[in-house]
Amino acid sequence: MRLGVSASLVGGVLHPGDVSVVDGRVEAVGLPPARGGAIAVPGLVDVQCNGYAGVDLTAVADAGEVHRFREALARDGITAVAPTVITAAPETTTTALGILDDARTGVHGARLLGAHVEGPFLSPKRPGTHPTGFLRAPDPRLFEDIRTAGAVAITTVAPELDGAHELVTAALHAGIIVMAGHSDATAAEAHAGFDAGIAGATHLFNAMSGFDHRSPGLAAAALAHPGAVVTVIADGHHLDPDVLRVVTAAAPGRWALITDATAAAGMPDGTFRLGDVDVTLADGAVRNPDGTLAGSAASLAGCIRVAAGLGIGLADVLTAATATPARLVGAAHRPHPDLGVLRPGGVADVTVLDDALAVTHVLVGGEEVAR
Repeated sequence: MRLGVSASLVGGVLHPGDVSVVDGRVEAVGLPPARGGAIAVPGLVDVQCNGYAGVDLTAVADAGEVHRFREALARDGITAVAPTVITAAPETTTTALGILDDARTGVHGARLLGAHVEGPFLSPKRPGTHPTGFLRAPDPRLFEDIRTAGAVAITTVAPELDGAHELVTAALHAGIIVMAGHSDATAAEAHAGFDAGIAGATHLFNAMSGFDHRSPGLAAAALAHPGAVVTVIADGHHLDPDVLRVVTAAAPGRWALITDATAAAGMPDGTFRLGDVDVTLADGAVRNPDGTLAGSAASLAGCIRVAAGLGIGLADVLTAATATPARLVGAAHRPHPDLGVLRPGGVADVTVLDDALAVTHVLVGGEEVAR
């Protein structure tokens, strides 16, 4: 099967030519190009997504809701997702993780990676929309209960909290990637966390100490620390365009797009749930009752269009939605070795974008997703 594209993203570079898929794998790239300017890219990877299409993952009721979530994501170009659970009562978190495990099969949609557990080991000084009553200092016993309740690939912690480094060690031993976020860390505390094994920073600049020129915090340290991957929400609300340009210039090859999407994504304006919190979608932004941004209503393809519209190199933008976030998923939680990669012989998880960067076709394992 030919995909009918004029170029494809291979190894972080846009190469001219069409792509063929046979028996669930990419057969060839660089074939005579089709007209029209469409691009084949690796299936989009979102490592922070709290919900979508009316489904909230923290308060999810059953596997059927997760199946609807997976199908909606796939229609919008995401072929692999780290379903994200925010801070809640411990039993709410463990129940959600169990349901996510039950929902890994049974539907042709986005592949479920291990979950991203955001919290509860976060700073009460930078909670965002996380309920402060459920925030905790790092607790080895609670962490063990969470990580054994279901597959966990990523967790976000505040590195300055007492016991954070010990938790990082335990997480890494269990094959879980640790990110820094919802944190009031000084730059020194942040660098110490990265040196202890923290992989990067969650939704850079949002709910964290920032970039004061004489008293830098986590955001500055994450940009300065070699190897730290920074995730950004390019929805037009969470970051000013110039800030996004600075991030991409300061961290080439180590910035990743995320949606931080909520149940409001893909839905009309209204009120939705994010864990235990009511949030409202209006004018494209999702806010909690005090007006604070509370996740997003973005699609990952929409974030690609926002970033590319700022003049950031298209190949770099597409890599930030594919190969770079895939680096934040440990080997045990990858559905196949080609996560975030398009290559001859590789598994055909592919998203096709037209010349306006809108999703036109999506393949998961070589089978087209109904749109």
